[in-house]
Parts: sequence; structure tokens; C-alpha cells
Amino acid sequence: MKIKKIQFAIISMFFAFQLQAQKSEYPLLLIADSLKENANAVIRLNQIDVVISSQRSMNIKTKRVITVFNESGLSSIDAYENYDKKSSVKAIEVKVVDVFGNEIKKIRRKEFKDVSAISGSTLFSDNRYIYLDYTPTQYPFTVIYESEIETSNTAFIPSWFPVQDYLVGVEESVLNVTYPSILGFKKKEFNFSGFNIQKTTDTNTQLSYKATGILAQKQEPYCATAVIFPRLMMGLEYFNLEGEDGTATSWEEFGKWYYDEILTGTTQLSPETVNKIKTLVGNETEPVKKAKLIYDYVQKKSRYVSIQVGIGGWKPMLADDVDRLGYGDCKALTNYTRALLDIVGVPSYNTILYGDTQKKDIVSDFVSIQGNHMILAIPVENDYVWLECTSQDDPFGYQGKFTDDRTVLVIKPTGGEIVHTKIYEDKANLQNSKGTYTIDEKGNLSGNIIIASEGSQYSNKASLEHSQPNDKETHYKEYWSNINNLKLNKINFSNNKEKIVFVEDVVVDAVNYAAVSGAKMIFTLNAYNQFTGSVKRIRNRKNPFEIQRGYVDVDEVEVAMPLNYAIEFLPSNFELSSKFGEYKTEIIKKDATHLVYKRTLFIHKGFYPNTEYDQYRLFMEQVSRNDNAKIILTKI
Repeated sequence: MKIKKIQFAIISMFFAFQLQAQKSEYPLLLIADSLKENANAVIRLNQIDVVISSQRSMNIKTKRVITVFNESGLSSIDAYENYDKKSSVKAIEVKVVDVFGNEIKKIRRKEFKDVSAISGSTLFSDNRYIYLDYTPTQYPFTVIYESEIETSNTAFIPSWFPVQDYLVGVEESVLNVTYPSILGFKKKEFNFSGFNIQKTTDTNTQLSYKATGILAQKQEPYCATAVIFPRLMMGLEYFNLEGEDGTATSWEEFGKWYYDEILTGTTQLSPETVNKIKTLVGNETEPVKKAKLIYDYVQKKSRYVSIQVGIGGWKPMLADDVDRLGYGDCKALTNYTRALLDIVGVPSYNTILYGDTQKKDIVSDFVSIQGNHMILAIPVENDYVWLECTSQDDPFGYQGKFTDDRTVLVIKPTGGEIVHTKIYEDKANLQNSKGTYTIDEKGNLSGNIIIASEGSQYSNKASLEHSQPNDKETHYKEYWSNINNLKLNKINFSNNKEKIVFVEDVVVDAVNYAAVSGAKMIFTLNAYNQFTGSVKRIRNRKNPFEIQRGYVDVDEVEVAMPLNYAIEFLPSNFELSSKFGEYKTEIIKKDATHLVYKRTLFIHKGFYPNTEYDQYRLFMEQVSRNDNAKIILTKI
């Protein structure tokens, strides 16, 4: 014990000596032990100063100091900025210091990577981003990052995130905002409760917050950061976007302004294209059928190019440019499709939303620029058909996991409208499997399975159609990880885009699927659709959890056993019901060597309190255990 105390004293004296020997910044020794616990990185300081000097001018200064403990903490450095014609990077610099706070390296602007926001295109050469490309030689180390941005786009004030990621501690995070009182500044707080966040200033021209001592949080399964971490949204009622002054106190007002000032003048097409589209549609009069023809045309003619989030502006490129070049981002392709539909008299509306596999809504009670994606809405009776114009493969009107079941903003000539996209109900997300397999006397398996997927499960499978052979093999070996020595003999796909059903027809075999020992043979009856995962045990779970999408799996498989074996043990039929779903298996004995295995798993979507997490975990454990139920055969 005494030796350890002496060692600690020597280390402390060494640190003190280093601190006195030269000017140092943010030494490791000053980080509280509580902040380092479970942390890949600690934010020593994240100060954002926003100065809105007028409706057409905003300046954002950032100083972020991050101590990185390991490779997983590198993403927390976050040293990059976007810029275009409306935004400029006035200054950007990084200083790297060691554990004592001594400078290792200084990185000025010319050493940052400066690249186009779009790959494979020269059209958007003004849309760029600049980022730090630094490979550390040792851990831990600290990055001191400073930048200054000037922009005329005051419609989008970046949200403040005191905590940005799991496993990151926060010493101090500061926000200072200054603005003219006449611009109608507004704010909305989310999830502040339970965090040490203080509002230090709140007047008609200034706003300041300070967050301190936020401990690193471990990520809990089935939990989205948007529900957990604090965030502050900000906006102006009088703003500028893409060079146009705007006013928005309601979504209707904002939508009309956006349509009149941003979208107007972007849909012109050449006479040649107009004639081509009219010829394509011919004598068709039904609006939805016209739209299907045009959507198919867009899918075949154009390709999607990605613009990094935060760049590219909100004004879409001209439809005529998309038509000529054959590519564009989500705004460009959506607007282009709208222009083509206008030619044949089919109304449609650009729609702003958050595109992500994790559902995220436009905050409907906070009128401001929101969203990161655009799709197209075609009015049909009292509803909408939604078109994902960036996809070359999606069926007409299909919404996959990227845009389904969320609040969005539809931009109409008469104004903006808040609506909700298509909800795929739990039972509509169906995977229906029918198959057979044979076990020979050596325990080898050979079989065939046909899997039909609908609803959101369609989007899980449809991408397989155009995947490479190696990717297909990887997919099935992961999907059937319970089958050792798996060999794929035939894979056929059928993609019915009218009914939106994707069918897989797969022939497989596997050596030694069943274990043979003496006169006994044992194997798992459910070969094709086992729940082989697990729901992680969490002691003292803090956060609620969400099952974002429910689904139904229905399986029916005929099993042929070797002729010279008899059944010694057969698993019992099993049924389980809870608030999270239903599960049922049934085994039907057709004759001495043939069984039919039936299985249904129905999972309900829902938002559940943290106290019910263990119940869900136990429910899925029972499913997993019964999915692995084994039959025992004895040689006759």
C-alpha cells in the first residue's frame, strides 16, 4: 500500500513539473475521474457563440476541446465545416496536445482536407466541406479545435447538443446567442431534465446556456439518442434562405413562402422533353397510372448523388439540368419528378422530412427549417401516394424504413401542411416462409425454402436482387448462422413491384446438420428461421425502450427423417403471449418419417417504460430457447 502511495506521489510530482516547465493547455490530470469512467472521450469545452446581426447575416464561432482516450473516441473530434455560396469558413485551426497539455502539432487551414460535397459530379462544385484528417501516434491526446463560419442563411440556426454521443463525458458545454429583437427569435428545449444544464441569460436579444459535469452514458438497446440526450432548437420568424427574405409564424405561411420564393422557377423543361413525356403517357387519363409511367421513366433515366448533410442548400437545382445531366440529390430528383408530372396534369408536392431508418418527426409545434431529406407527395382522394425519387429500384408508392411512419411537411402552392407518412401496421410487415428439408442417416441436410416478404420486411430483402454473389452468400450465411457447413446450391428471386412482395427461392444443403452419436441422432427442428440473437441484459436500465416496427413471421416446413430411425423425443407444442407479442409453434406428425413444423412470431411495435425491459428480454429468451428445441431419433 505504501509503495502505491509513493508511486502516485512521484507521478503527481512529474505532472506538476511538466505543467510548470512550459505553458500547457488542458492537461489530462485535470479531468475528474467520474468523467473518465466509461468514456472513449471527454469534451473539455464545447463553446458555440452565435451572433445574428441581421436577417441576412449570422456568424458562428466554435471552440471545442476534446480529450480522446482510444480509437473509438476519434469520432467525437468532429472537426469539420460545410460551406457553399451562402456560407464561408472564415477561420479553422486545430492544435493537438499531449497528456501534459504540451503542443504536439498545429494544423492550419491549408492542411485540412477540402473536398466536394458530391462524388461523381462537377455541377455542385460550390458545395464543399473541409475536415481534419489526423492520425494520432499515441493515446490519450487532446484536440483544441476552433472555427468561424459566416452565412447569409439565417433560416437554419444549428441546434445545440450539450451531449452528442454515448460513452463521451462532458466537462463544459456553452451556448451564447445574440440576435436583434425584431427578428422573432424562438427556442424549444428537449430532454433537459436530469442533466446539469443552466440557462444563464435569457433576454429579448441574448440567450446563454451552460452544461457541466455530464457523465458518459452507456448505450442501452432499443433506445434512440433523440429521446435521451438534451437538445435545443432555435429559429427566427424573420429569416433569409438562399438569398430570399422570409417570414414564417405558421407552417402554412412558411410553406407558401418556400413554394413562391424557393421552388418557383425551378421546374422549366425543354420542349423536346415536354413532347417526350406527353408521348410516353399517351392517352392515359388516370392520374396514378400517369404517375407510375413517369416514376418509371425517372428511375431509368436518373441516378442519385449524395450531398453531405448540411450542404447543398435548400433550393433544388433546375429540372432542366437534371434532365440534361441525369443525376441530382433528393431535392433535385424530387423537383424534377414534380416538373414531369406537371406536364401531364398530375399535381404533386415537394415534401420535407427527416430521412433515417430510425423514425424521426418534424417537430410540428416549432415552425422552422427542419429535415434532411425530400420526397414527393401525390394527392389521391383524401390521402397521398409517396414517391422516393432517389431510388432506382423502389416500387411506385412504396415507403421503406427510411421515410415511413413519421411527421412531414408538404409544400403546396397554398401553403405548408403537416401530415404523417404511410404506417405499415405490424401484421402488414409479413415474412411468410414455406419449405422442406431432408435429414439422411448421416445427419446431412438438404432442403428448399421459399420466403415471401411484404411491408417493411420487403425493404429488408429487396436489395438482395442486385447484390453481388459474394454479398448474397454472406447474407444467407449470417441469416442461417445456426446451420454449420451451409452450402447454397440455388438462389432465385422474384420481385413483384405491383403487389410489393419479394420472394426468395433458395436450395441448400449442409453436412452434419444433425449430430449422430451411436444409435442416437439429434437436431433442431427449426432450421430456417431461428431467433438466434439475444436481448442484452441491462442492470438498472435508466431509459424507456422502443420497438419501432412490429412484424409477423409465419413458417411452415416439412421435415423428412431417415427411414431407419424412430422418434424418441419430440418437442411439445408451445404458445406464448405478452404485451410485446405472440409466439406459437406446432409440430404435426404426418407419418413415421415426416413432420410438419409450424411457427408464428408476432412482435408489436410500441414505446415501453424502462421497468418493462426485463419482461421483453425474458419474452425473447423464451422465443430463442424454443426456436432451438431439438428432436431426438433412435436408430431402429
